[in-house]
Amino acid sequence: MKHRTVFICQGCGTRSPKWLGRCPGCGEWNTLIEEVDEERSPAAESAFAPAEPLRYSDIKETESQRIELDNQEFNKVLGGGAVLGSLVLIGGEPGIGKSTLLLQASRDFAARDRRVLYVSGEESLAQIKLRGDRLGVGDGALYLLAETNLERIVAQAEKVRPQVLVLDSIQSVYSSKLSSSPGTISQVREVANQIFRFAKTNQVPAFLIGHITKEGSLAGPKSLEHIVDVVLLFEGERDHSYRILRALKNRFGPVSEMAIFEMGGAGLQAIPNPSAFFLKERPTDEPGSVVVSTIKGSRPLLAEIQALVSSTLFVGSPRRMTIGLDHFRTSMLLAVVEKKLGFGFGGEDIYLNVAGGVTIDEPAADLAVVLAVVSSLKNRPIPSRTAVFGEVGLSGEVRSVGQPLARLKEAASLGFERVVVPQGNLVQLEKGETPSLEVLAVRDVRQAFKLIF
Repeated sequence: MKHRTVFICQGCGTRSPKWLGRCPGCGEWNTLIEEVDEERSPAAESAFAPAEPLRYSDIKETESQRIELDNQEFNKVLGGGAVLGSLVLIGGEPGIGKSTLLLQASRDFAARDRRVLYVSGEESLAQIKLRGDRLGVGDGALYLLAETNLERIVAQAEKVRPQVLVLDSIQSVYSSKLSSSPGTISQVREVANQIFRFAKTNQVPAFLIGHITKEGSLAGPKSLEHIVDVVLLFEGERDHSYRILRALKNRFGPVSEMAIFEMGGAGLQAIPNPSAFFLKERPTDEPGSVVVSTIKGSRPLLAEIQALVSSTLFVGSPRRMTIGLDHFRTSMLLAVVEKKLGFGFGGEDIYLNVAGGVTIDEPAADLAVVLAVVSSLKNRPIPSRTAVFGEVGLSGEVRSVGQPLARLKEAASLGFERVVVPQGNLVQLEKGETPSLEVLAVRDVRQAFKLIF
């Protein structure tokens, strides 16, 4: 059979009959790679038996839909455990701890009498054994396989019949049915589809480790993220010992869940109280520092927002830099402060940061950003035992946010004495058991400014 070659973008999957410097689909440069356009036979297109529609009421639920892990933080990010037949993709930078995390999870599964097949395409069995001894892997039913050929991996999986499958990594595995190199868009899609079929047919939760690009996004086609059920991102700074695992997509639980781990000699240790972890080095009575009570997934989290306002050296074009906050929303809030509170930022550089490397993307942090900027500008500290939350509108009004009671309880548990909340949340707080702290309700940013300063 005669094959023709095409050029496929490794970022978005756009196909071109000739090489182009810039992809017409996503606009990226030098991403088109030559691959053989191989036609698949109709028999190979579907590995499933012909299915028939079932009435909703006739579908039977299995007794146990999830397999729980001993690591409760990892358990929570997955939505309560690994769902049978699910496909989970974990991405992160090289050396961040993806293999360590999944080897520890494999250890926990095997300790619960679950048969686990850990396939490594990047390390030898001796290297995995060396790490496993450090992590305390016992004598459970944990099987290791060093292989990169997809067909041989599936054949061994059919032979071992694992109850959990781990593939490290999807970019290192190739299918002999395709002539393209491992890691190309065709190979990644083929490997993901074959593992997907194996997981769904045998009701086995499968974990895939994926590489990320220099921009921080998952490598490979975007269709890979659509194939899998759960997408987790494992991130952290090389100079810090902590790691953050957060969900980008989850068909079985909240999409914004987050877990924090600390890397040590015995592997990754979960941090059960992230709020205390992120606030333990917070300076007291320092201008520009405000604690916000935010929600990550299903849990409240206290984080410190820091602002630094200083005279600019670039007259006419002051700097506006943000880390961990939405840059465009921050610019809008600065305009509200100028218009409603009368402060001018024309000759000031403004730097905003969420301490600890956390990203806050909910509007409940608006009031904290406003107060932090004003505090730094006026060089007046906010009381250290005060937390805030609330959305700020363009008219300067402070709007209510969701789950106010959970936010208050988290602040009370860490010793905060008062919390500034939106006026609209008072009705919800009166119906619940309000913690023993002072609640200050505000209608707009002017009232919040008067109460704090």
